[in-house]
Amino acid sequence: MTSKSMRSFAGGLIVAAGLCGAVYFFGPSEATGTQTSEKLSEDDMKDLLSSEGYVIHSEKEWEDQIAETKSIKDKAKTETTEKVVYRTVLKVSKGSTSIDVGKTLQRAKVIKNAKDFSDEVEKKGKANGLRPGTYVVDSEMTTEKIISTIFK
Repeated sequence: MTSKSMRSFAGGLIVAAGLCGAVYFFGPSEATGTQTSEKLSEDDMKDLLSSEGYVIHSEKEWEDQIAETKSIKDKAKTETTEKVVYRTVLKVSKGSTSIDVGKTLQRAKVIKNAKDFSDEVEKKGKANGLRPGTYVVDSEMTTEKIISTIFK
């Protein structure tokens, strides 16, 4: 861009800004519209909104409704706490270890931690007593019950 074209462009911006400012400051102070607004009373506003499908509450009614909803949710939460029981058929083959069994039970969500299960088996001294076979175990069983079922 040359300096003359730059000056012309800047001059155009100044003229446009001046015109916009003149219209803003010297134009009509209020927009003239065809719609006239009338002051409605509070009851008229409620009636109008109700006829449009809106529900009107006072602040007290709204707070009471929120508190009631919260108490219903809390009550439902305490009443519907169901325990999920995971049950699996465990097939123990010859050569399996307590770690293998623990990992399988953890994947089936019967126990929480395979390492803790294996450590418990070691602590009880039953690591070499793994019996091959098919067993049904579930998450309601204690670790001791699972160990006594699977191990000698």
